[in-house]
Amino acid sequence: MKIRAIDLLVILLYLITVMVIGIYLKRQASKSKNDYLLGGKSMPFWMLGISNASGMFDLSGTAWMVAIMVVYGVKSIWLPWLWPVFNQIFMMVYLSMWLRRSNAATGAEWMLFRFGDRHGAGLSHKIIIIFALLSCMSFMAYGFIGLGKFIEIFIPWEIVKAFLPFDLPHAYTAHFYGILFTVFTACYALLGGMKSIVWADMLHYLIMVVVCVSVAAMAYTALPGVASLPIPHGWTDLFFGKELGLDWSDRLPAAVRKLQNDSFAPFGYFFALMAAKGILASLAGPAPNYDMQKILSTRSAREAALMSMIVNIVLLPTRYLFITGVAVLALLYFRQPGISAAIGTDFEKVLPAVLNTYIPSGLLGLVLIGLMGAFMGTFAGTFNAAQAYFVNDIYLRSFNPDASNRQISRVSYLSGIVIVCVSILLGLLAKDVNSILQWIVSALYGGYIASNMLKWYWWRFNSAGFFWGMAAGILCALTCPHLFADTLPLYYFPLILIISAIGAVAGSLATKPTDMEVLKTFYRTVNPWGFWGPVREAVCKSDPFFLPNRHFARDLFNVAAGIVAQTALTAVPVFGILKMPAETFVATAVFLICSAILWKTWYKRLPHQ
Repeated sequence: MKIRAIDLLVILLYLITVMVIGIYLKRQASKSKNDYLLGGKSMPFWMLGISNASGMFDLSGTAWMVAIMVVYGVKSIWLPWLWPVFNQIFMMVYLSMWLRRSNAATGAEWMLFRFGDRHGAGLSHKIIIIFALLSCMSFMAYGFIGLGKFIEIFIPWEIVKAFLPFDLPHAYTAHFYGILFTVFTACYALLGGMKSIVWADMLHYLIMVVVCVSVAAMAYTALPGVASLPIPHGWTDLFFGKELGLDWSDRLPAAVRKLQNDSFAPFGYFFALMAAKGILASLAGPAPNYDMQKILSTRSAREAALMSMIVNIVLLPTRYLFITGVAVLALLYFRQPGISAAIGTDFEKVLPAVLNTYIPSGLLGLVLIGLMGAFMGTFAGTFNAAQAYFVNDIYLRSFNPDASNRQISRVSYLSGIVIVCVSILLGLLAKDVNSILQWIVSALYGGYIASNMLKWYWWRFNSAGFFWGMAAGILCALTCPHLFADTLPLYYFPLILIISAIGAVAGSLATKPTDMEVLKTFYRTVNPWGFWGPVREAVCKSDPFFLPNRHFARDLFNVAAGIVAQTALTAVPVFGILKMPAETFVATAVFLICSAILWKTWYKRLPHQ
């Protein structure tokens, strides 16, 4: 354990700074609901983009990506398609603009814009509120306990208890750290709203740039050449066939067991299914969390698209400098006692083991700030999204539509306190409710795709269809883990998709269509492509000068070019740190060519507003 007083001082200065940001922006945030929840829709797109990227630099995701980089090598670049990482390309090309044109404050308010409030349209509004609040608080709870366990590795209780009037059993140390940093994060988010979150994320991102470049430089300097790494044949190859083709048996038996436990074989089939699911999830648009709130906070539809572009540019190269740097250091020194004993057979311990063993004092404090800040940014953004749904879609809609700014502020603070308390309680009970919460999150997202995809592209899809599509998908996703025990969830995803799609289509056709005036307003405002024939005809009849969106083929081309550019941009730092100049040059050239194409076919064609 190498943490020193200078590291603790660096962490303390960071915590004080973000709290000052929250206090300073409190007055601006209290002006109105939009100022608090959406930053007054006045922040520039590049700030929101960096903030969004900073929030995505999450702690558990980074630890997982380091683990798969060590075992899968360069091919690990493809595995984040499980999320999918390329959904930001769909957002950049067209979906962010479609979402922002609604001028809604939350995803639930967007449902009223899409379906109206008649013929049972409130069903979609209610179920999306439930989805948003459950998913937000679940992620906050798991972030709480994950952060506590991470901090416990670097700051043992023996150091802290000397400054406190009480002692704790070892089993509750992680909970103490989790409560401490959760309450602190909630304070600055509660005080300054969206603007304080964005400014704190900006500070966090600048620190992460320093950290990532420093770790990458250490790895680059320590690595004589990629041939010196104890890796199997094919580890440095980006592409693959039906099988993964990595044989760790004579180098690292623990990696063999991880490959078996992951159940990603045959890798070619797994990749095809992963890509198909990722495309469908991306077509559905963002989940109602901090990502959606950042899009709704932009000044215009144009800036919403540019914000999603910025996320890709600032997140991936920086993150992969860090991930590849840590993976290289781990592989170089894996057989040394400090690393091998700390990791054992759990590769997700690679990240803390390398940081705790090889990062010098001073820089270690910045690294801890970076990874803690990642938690704080994700937690604060999710916290703000949960507040938005509670205040905007429950309090203002159902209890006090004419509330004054002072009343809205009070309810925002009160709801924030309740949300934090519930998330901490769930975190404290994580061992008992772990399986239930995993089911809830898995079920909600399993039932999310079909309904949320159809809402953009099919005019006949209505609120009842949205409700029954999500309900069928949730029920199926709850049942499948019992029917297909020991099966990777990705492999029974097609069944969940088919059943939820049947529920969505049947629910729509069995009930009245959405009011035509509501559909015309939606179509005229958003102007989506897809199966909108009757609505398009009605709008064009009432407004002969209206120009329908005929850009499906162009958007599809731009999405494909964007995914290639994103993958190349991810590969550049990986090949660079591994000292593979030819591959680095090719990846850079592919990125630049795709960027030039997108400049002409996407950027030059963005709307002015």
